[in-house]
Amino acid sequence: MERKEQIRNAVREHYRLIAEKNQENVGCCGQPAPAAGGSCCSGSNAVTFEDISLNLGYKVTDFEQMPQGANMGLGCGNPQAIAALKEGETVLDLGSGGGFDVFLAARQVGKTGKVIGVDMTPAMVSLARENAEKGNFTQVEFRLGEIEHLPVADQTVDVIISNCVINLSPEKQKVFNEAYRVLKPGGRLAISDTVAITAIPEHLLADMELYSACVSGASTVDEMKTILENAGFSDIKIEPRDESRSFIKDWSSGETLADYVLSATIEAVKK
Repeated sequence: MERKEQIRNAVREHYRLIAEKNQENVGCCGQPAPAAGGSCCSGSNAVTFEDISLNLGYKVTDFEQMPQGANMGLGCGNPQAIAALKEGETVLDLGSGGGFDVFLAARQVGKTGKVIGVDMTPAMVSLARENAEKGNFTQVEFRLGEIEHLPVADQTVDVIISNCVINLSPEKQKVFNEAYRVLKPGGRLAISDTVAITAIPEHLLADMELYSACVSGASTVDEMKTILENAGFSDIKIEPRDESRSFIKDWSSGETLADYVLSATIEAVKK
């Protein structure tokens, strides 16, 4: 099997299992999830998904009236903080998962706006649609598709957000080419993702679990800038967040991953 498909299949399976556990109200340690929406465990200490998200830059008010199961604690930042969304805008979330960022965006764009979530994992799309119904979000839509081949029409989107997903793609140039295609002139990117701050060792690059965990597929800042420029974007700003070391160090018990990757904000504009 070609490595690109091997990566896609591994990532899809990884997130299928997460979605199905969430639908069964099971936390990532295989135990019943608490009322807060789930738990992730480090040793004997349980940490709620809300705790994780607060550490990523979300606010307590972001969780108010949010459908249970929407926040899955899977991000590496908060794209809402840099998106500056306005009422009436059309927003696209690449790799929308359980729908958390889609629903937050929907609050900001209001009833006159629209938010589209795209995810390649059928179980995630089903979960997000259930969450939209539970939360009575009428201006959102979840579509099954790969971010390298977006099921979205040309020049129909004002803002693209994404949270720790593009690093999972083995064809990042295609992702940003597609992003450029669907954005309106003047449309913008507001993305949180991981970037490599030094060469990632071969044994980590070959580890499919770490690829699915947003480590092995990270590009350097220079590589990411070149990809964005090649797609046609301007006003590119990529800012690694040194404070993200505090949570990246917990992503693996056997490796000091924060020596290799950091979370970053990625912004750019389609002229």
